[in-house]
Amino acid sequence: MWYYLLFAVCYLISLLPFSLLYRLSDVLYGCIYYLIGYRKQLVRHHLLQAFPELDEPARRNIEKAYYRNLCDMVVETIKMMSLSPASLQKRFQCDLSLLHRLASEGKSCQIQLGHRFNWEWANLYFKLGTTVPFLVVYMPISNPHVEKLVNHIRRRFGTVLIPADRVLEAMKPWQSQPHITILVADQNPSNPRRCYWENFLNRPTAFYKGPELIARRFGEVVIWGDIQKMKRGYYRAVIEEAFPDPAQLKEGEISRAFSRYLEQKIHEQPPNWVWSHRRWKHQPPQNDRVVDKNSTNL
Repeated sequence: MWYYLLFAVCYLISLLPFSLLYRLSDVLYGCIYYLIGYRKQLVRHHLLQAFPELDEPARRNIEKAYYRNLCDMVVETIKMMSLSPASLQKRFQCDLSLLHRLASEGKSCQIQLGHRFNWEWANLYFKLGTTVPFLVVYMPISNPHVEKLVNHIRRRFGTVLIPADRVLEAMKPWQSQPHITILVADQNPSNPRRCYWENFLNRPTAFYKGPELIARRFGEVVIWGDIQKMKRGYYRAVIEEAFPDPAQLKEGEISRAFSRYLEQKIHEQPPNWVWSHRRWKHQPPQNDRVVDKNSTNL
């Protein structure tokens, strides 16, 4: 019952024109930022760690812009329930020729993204523009009603969802044919001993080993992806081939390169990354060495 009520309310909201949706986002911003102060101290701490060279007013501008982007993301995700393909392709742009070439060559690929707005729209857009199976690795949501709703939205154009907690098993049916895997590769690992540690945004940061393992196991060409917010309600994604043969690389090399790539993109557009995420829950185990980005050795 609660799921159907949630579905009905969100679907009705999704029918609103964008002009009204963004007014709703403005109200949500006022509540979350000024009244509730959702994780505001956490965001300020993360921004201070990442941008110590900026003065407080500059960091505060990033902070406010981030919360506005976060609220836009909420209403834009709801809008996906009724968003037409034509409207999506008008508001989200990306040159997919790389994916088309790899598919024509019979190759599978893996797109690694960070938590850059709006990654949910990227899911629908990439699926619309490609013909091979499109697999999204996702982290299950604790609330079962929200989980069911979000997964319904993500599957709308035919995306195959792969839960991260059983990814190798769930991907086996697709191993024998060309496919595209997309994953948000900057999640916080649950086990600090089963990850790679990199210096990222001025502190030791854990990265899942899963993306590298998947790329090697299923022979996927590794692609970097980034999303830029051009203006409100309009996004542009860029994809580029990073590693055509990941099996030939040293362990950890993909994660190191991705952390550098993502950090560069965050510096280009700081408000477009999720600063309220509890990204740094863990400290590196004492016997684990954090890789120096200026080093040439793993």
